Amino acid sequence: MGVKVITKEQAWEMRHQVMWPQEEFDYIKLPDDDEGIHYGLFDGKEVISVVSLFVQGQDAQFRKLATLADRQGEGCGSKLLTHVLNEAKRKGVKHICCNARSNKVSFYEKFGLEQTQVVFNKGGQEYVVMERFY
Repeated sequence: MGVKVITKEQAWEMRHQVMWPQEEFDYIKLPDDDEGIHYGLFDGKEVISVVSLFVQGQDAQFRKLATLADRQGEGCGSKLLTHVLNEAKRKGVKHICCNARSNKVSFYEKFGLEQTQVVFNKGGQEYVVMERFY
């Protein structure tokens, strides 16, 4: 398995399939997707996990981490997230954050991210902003 930069369209496909299949396709697009760096974890030629990184100076946010349902629990998301956190650090990022689904907080804590007091709802899901400083 290896990580490669992918197109936003490849990221959109996985986001829609995994995160919000019940919504219209455009629901999973982000207004700033053109500015993001989109990464995919490949098993051969198949994309099995995606995430998008948005860097602004020393601050960054990763968004929309998604792994195929039948590949979850194999460490795919962990491998991809480790790569992206290292890439952010390599790019000079000092602070990185994400909007984590509340039921996934413990996953992100494994990577040194900590919960903030910011909690919000979107599409019937509760999210908490998590962050890490380098």
